[in-house]
Amino acid sequence: MSDDAAPWLIVGLGNPGPEYAGNRHNIGFMVADLLAERIGGKFKAHKARAQVVEGRIGAPGPANRRVVLAKPMTYMNLSGGPVTALRDFYKVPLDRIVAIHDELDIDYPTLRLKLGGGDNGHNGLKSMTKSMGPDYHRVRCGIGRPPGRMQVADFVLKDFSSTERKELDWFVDRTADSVECLVQEGLERAQSTYNS
Repeated sequence: MSDDAAPWLIVGLGNPGPEYAGNRHNIGFMVADLLAERIGGKFKAHKARAQVVEGRIGAPGPANRRVVLAKPMTYMNLSGGPVTALRDFYKVPLDRIVAIHDELDIDYPTLRLKLGGGDNGHNGLKSMTKSMGPDYHRVRCGIGRPPGRMQVADFVLKDFSSTERKELDWFVDRTADSVECLVQEGLERAQSTYNS
């Protein structure tokens, strides 16, 4: 399969289960769900211990892209296994893998897109990088730092606050737009449009 025919693998990072659904750590799942809705697909179980939706992003024409949306169904710190299995199954080059994740070092609701880099202590990225190396795209959804002396683990596993929820739909929507822009028009265009 030529690289041109290979799909993009878009991975929303999060933890499975209803008790985690509204957590800050699950913003990747929220964006993946919205993207699935936009392409008219429903997530189905895949043997790679993930849920996937296959479809296309973009109007018919040269910018139309084949995509596989994925939500690993392991816990966050084991995300690398399912992502690597999906990469191998769909024959996706590393630079067509996109991880959508929460980012403590960026204020809420700020977005940053980049290719490669460190994991900043994020267990999902740490697991992916350990499995595949660091050269995949990241869509970093800023959630800010925990207030006062709250532990990071407690903060990311809490739901968005009522104040944050006022902007959450907009933030998830904008993040989904940035992913569509990335796969259709490339990283530079997506960065210049969405890196706030």
